[in-house]
This record gives sequence, C-alpha cells and structure tokens, in this order.
Amino acid sequence: MASMRAVHVSKAGGDFELVQREIPEPGAGEALIKVEACGVCHGDAIVKEGTFPGIRYPRIPGHEVIGSIAKLGPGTEFFKPGTRVGVGWRGGHCGSCPACRRGDFRACENPLTTGISTDGGYAEYMIARAEVLLSIPDELESIAGAPLLCAGRTTFSALRSSVAAAGDLVAIQGLGGLGHLALQYAVKMGFKTVVLSRGKSKENLAMRLGAYRFIDTVSSDPVKELKGLGGAKVILCTAPNSKAISELIAGLGRGGQAVIVGAARDMLQFPAHLLIGSGRSIIGSGAGEIADAVSFSIFAGIIPMVEVFPLEKAAEAYEKMMNATVHFRSVIKM
Repeated sequence: MASMRAVHVSKAGGDFELVQREIPEPGAGEALIKVEACGVCHGDAIVKEGTFPGIRYPRIPGHEVIGSIAKLGPGTEFFKPGTRVGVGWRGGHCGSCPACRRGDFRACENPLTTGISTDGGYAEYMIARAEVLLSIPDELESIAGAPLLCAGRTTFSALRSSVAAAGDLVAIQGLGGLGHLALQYAVKMGFKTVVLSRGKSKENLAMRLGAYRFIDTVSSDPVKELKGLGGAKVILCTAPNSKAISELIAGLGRGGQAVIVGAARDMLQFPAHLLIGSGRSIIGSGAGEIADAVSFSIFAGIIPMVEVFPLEKAAEAYEKMMNATVHFRSVIKM
C-alpha cells in the first residue's frame, strides 16, 4: 500500500508526531484529497488537549484545508478528479436527526467535525465527505486561501449577520489571526471601523488596512474612547480575554451588540444594568457559509497574512499560533 506523511496526536495532551500512514481509500460519498495547504487554528487545541468528549486517538488535526481531489469513492459524481477543493470545520451531517430531516444540516445533532471526529489536513492526503467540499477557484492561491475556510468564514459571517449597517461604528477587539481579517471585512462592508489592541505595535498596520481609528487599550480607556465616538454599534470580540470583553460592554451604544468569536475559558462578568434599558446584547457567532466568505474575499481582495511551515514543523506552527507570536496565521504547506 502507498504511504503518506502525517502529523497526529496519539492521546489527549500528547505531542504532535510525524508518522507514516497508509493513504486512505475513499468510501461511498467520499473523496480522497491531496492536501496542498492546511491552516492552523485555535480549534486544533481541542484535539491536542483532548477537551472534547469522545475523540478517538490517534487523530490528525486540521480543518482549514485546500487541495485537489485525487480519487472519488462510489456514488460521488458531482466533483471530478483534479478539482481544487476546500474543507472547513464542518465535516458532514447525519441525515437522519430532526434537524437534518428538515433540511437544516447546519443544526445536525450528530455532526462530523473535520480534524476532530475525522482525520484532518495535517497530512499529505485526507478523506472528506463530498457534501462539505467547496470548489476553490483558480485565482485563490492555496496557502493564502486556507485560513479563509475557518478564520475568514467566522469573522465574515459574524459581521454580516450582526446588527451593524454601512456607516455604523464597528470595533474590532484584537488584531491577530481573526482580527486582521475582521478589520479587512469590516472596512469593505462599509463600517466605520475602530481597532482595539494592546500597545501601539500594530497601529500602522491597522491604519494601512483601512481602520478609521486605532485605540491602544493600555495607554487609554477604550470605553471612554468608544463613547466619545458615539458608542459602537458592534464590538467584534476576536481575542479570547473574558476580562477585556466584559469591560468593553459599556462601550456599546444604544442597541449595540457584542459579538464573540474568540472563545475564552473563563466567564464573562459585568453588571446587568449595562444591558437593561439600553437594548445592548451579547451573542456568540461561530457558524456561516464558507462559500460566501471565500467569494467575498476574492471580490474584495482580502488576503490573510500568513507564516508558512513545512509539515514536519507542525508543532512549531501550532505553538506560535497558541502563543500569538505568528504573523498572523500559521499555514502548513505540503
């Protein structure tokens, strides 16, 4: 049997290990994908640390994948071998739960998750269900495009579904892997976009990317600054810091909305009066249509800033992502 290189985690809390595995065979309704690039996402920590119940090890992480179809399983007729495709977080649906029977596949009660319940893209080849494959146009380069399949989808969808309208004041909390994409989307959507970041090291970048204002949360009071601008219609919280997010709620204007996409483990804490009578709200956002995010990104010229790592340095790519020292998304190139 032909073999491939892959990086897997053999147990919860284990290290990344570079191994040789047999190239898997696609089953009915599946495709074998020759991976070209795989983004490294904070969600990969779920496999690394074993924080989700029922993970079967060893497991290959990775859910920001772009590659080409190497082989199709039986009954997979929509795509053709050689087609460039992308695979994101959603790995498939069961087709039999109440939500699936209503056609609401995104609300599936028994979903598959790429790189968590199935092997993902930290490998030269992977298997994916045909129902979740996204055709990738030629103009989107694989390395730059891979982060759009999760980080891009997450931030684009959060902004598009928020209460903000063109011309409204929108604040992006954090200018990292999610935030630098959120800023670009917000500007292209016509929002008056403010960046909130610790220190001034990213101020020049924020302004180059089109920010209306940069607020250093260390040297100034971000709530006072936002109130001085009339209050934010939306604060998109991309950095997983519950204390900082909690303190920002007061910077929302009347009817404003805090949208959380950066998940922290500690709890939000703020007085209830910040919501009562003001119409302020707090929501989480993690879903969205990958195809729309990719299409908008190509149309608007939004490109992730990435550092590229070979497969054998997947552990380094992951650590730089977790420590927020990567500029701004880690991508593994095969």
